[in-house]
Amino acid sequence: MVFIRDFVPSALAFLLNGEGEIVKNFLLHTLQLQSWEKTVDCHSPGQGLMPASFKVRSVPLDGRPGEFEDVLDPDFGESAIGRVAPVDSGLWWIILLRAYGKITGDYTLQERVDVQTGIRLILKLCLADGFDMFPTLLVTDGSCMIDRRMGIHGHPLEIQALFYSALRCSREMVIVNDTTKNLVAAVNNRLSALCFHIREYYWVDMKKINEIYRYKTEEYSTDAINKFNIYPEQIPSWLVDWFPESGGYFIGNLQPAHMDFRFFTLGNLWAIVSSLGSPKQNDGILNLIEEKWDDLVTNMPLKICYPALDNEEWRIITGSDPKNTPWSYHNGGSWPTLLWQFTLACIKMKRPELARKAIALAEKRLSTDKWPEYYDTRYGRFIGKQSRLYQTWTIAGFLTSKKLLENPEMASNLFWEEDYQLLENCVCGLGGKYGRKKCSRAALRSHHVV
Repeated sequence: MVFIRDFVPSALAFLLNGEGEIVKNFLLHTLQLQSWEKTVDCHSPGQGLMPASFKVRSVPLDGRPGEFEDVLDPDFGESAIGRVAPVDSGLWWIILLRAYGKITGDYTLQERVDVQTGIRLILKLCLADGFDMFPTLLVTDGSCMIDRRMGIHGHPLEIQALFYSALRCSREMVIVNDTTKNLVAAVNNRLSALCFHIREYYWVDMKKINEIYRYKTEEYSTDAINKFNIYPEQIPSWLVDWFPESGGYFIGNLQPAHMDFRFFTLGNLWAIVSSLGSPKQNDGILNLIEEKWDDLVTNMPLKICYPALDNEEWRIITGSDPKNTPWSYHNGGSWPTLLWQFTLACIKMKRPELARKAIALAEKRLSTDKWPEYYDTRYGRFIGKQSRLYQTWTIAGFLTSKKLLENPEMASNLFWEEDYQLLENCVCGLGGKYGRKKCSRAALRSHHVV
């Protein structure tokens, strides 16, 4: 079984090694699956959904005994644990499509009619109007890399960072004409609003924590400071003692009367890579990782989230999931495949020494431990109790990290610099150096998503 998200580090390893044809074929084959009929209990999700995974089956050819052809058998969630459709697959597909063009110089693939159609379908699915008031992408629990019940439903950071990246990719690749001009306008508007929303409301540092600590609640007005009605008592006890004086990070989730203060590594790293965070915020994330190295990197880079859910919290949020016990699997486990994204973020922020330090840690054990999927325990000392060995994305993540450090100029093809035009166009307006400015309701009405 091949997962689209799992293939990404392998695809980058191929691209960096000059084997782009493999990636091209993968992109086209998965695109063909987009149009398959997908139904669960007589209900079909929106057009444009990409499969979470697919299997390659050998089917006998009619009238030709002994001959077979390979066909792809996609899974859109109808066979998944919990029957959850993947939100991240289409986002990763767009990101990988852009990476293929940037690294190989072959832009004819993204210009194909079927590929342009595929991009538009994914965008229309993600930009569809609904009841949600926020520019973030609303998703169900288990719809991304943490594909089991982990309390990240609603507006998890990981999906918002990937969504932002996919929108920036699409803006580069979509051919603008009379058919797509409204879609492009919608992408630009959403990028500006999403950028403002995440930087303003998801970011926490010591100053922000102190502000939350003194929040007033039940504020009803457009001028409210505590817009999401967060109760100061929601600040967890572990955070009070853990938070460093310098640095900061984007919280895992934000919803009305709820802030998930856990540190989610993938979302924060991808915020750096895509410039979803401001330059100061991006630098602050790496400062935090360096300051809390013994918690977030430990003996095997990198913790997928920190801290782990335990005791009653684990029982309620995960449903007593035996695979997600504290400091295991997606509940605080260590995942070596995150190395390549950490390396990319470090190179972008001109701090490659942090990546070298993490890779050196992994290099001591990965080969000896037979390239496991993940590691368990608070300090990543044990191979995961259900971890599969010789995992392609573990090996590919490590090799891609090494390749990026050897050829840092190639890394610039995979990340985005700050786009100041986005900030200028933001309907909320970021004043000065990312200072706060009240939203204009009139401006919002005139910049609605098409």
